[in-house]
Amino acid sequence: MAAVAQCVRGALRPRLPLRPLLPLLGAAGRTSPRLLCAATQQKNPGQNLEEDQSQSQNEQKAETSSAEKLLAEEKAKLEEQLKEVTDKYRRALADAENVRQRSQKLVEEAKLYGIQSFCKDLLEVADILEKATESVPKEEIKDDNPHLKNLYEGLVMTEVQIQKVFKKHGLLRLDPVGAKFDPYEHEALFHTPMEGKEPGTIALVSKIGYKLHGRTLRPALVGVVKDP
Repeated sequence: MAAVAQCVRGALRPRLPLRPLLPLLGAAGRTSPRLLCAATQQKNPGQNLEEDQSQSQNEQKAETSSAEKLLAEEKAKLEEQLKEVTDKYRRALADAENVRQRSQKLVEEAKLYGIQSFCKDLLEVADILEKATESVPKEEIKDDNPHLKNLYEGLVMTEVQIQKVFKKHGLLRLDPVGAKFDPYEHEALFHTPMEGKEPGTIALVSKIGYKLHGRTLRPALVGVVKDP
């Protein structure tokens, strides 16, 4: 009985219920000490603690694995969003640069060609001056006819000065006699065969043309040599 009491005391220390041990005692309370100790050993709290710790570790591993999976998915989503935002940012920069370049080009063209309307009006004045000087008979320009001579010289000086002003602002004459016909610079009024002239060249200029900063402002009106 002393052994039984010792086993019972050992079972009571970890606060295990005694009720599960009662069937082992039997109706008369007589049970082998070995059976009682075996029962108490089966209910050892150390084993239960190890099982609880193992189960807790498994649960923690499962939770950690699930959290890692969620973090990986969130990371992939953030990386995809970052890629999209970066791509949109680069496109926006490229569009802004294109707009800036186009605006700069428009401003530069406005500075260069903003006066083309005014220049076209002045071309009519230059044409009148040219016709006026061409209409004066050269044999009549003599010292004994000072009025005509002074008028003619004044017209010539005015024509020279207006051409200087044109050149200063990028407006140049097109007098293409003998040059190859260029549809971007010349306008053909007629075609005529002409001996000693290469076909496709300009034989006659009816009206002088002009270019403003390399751009044709008014094409020259010409006659073109054709094959005989």
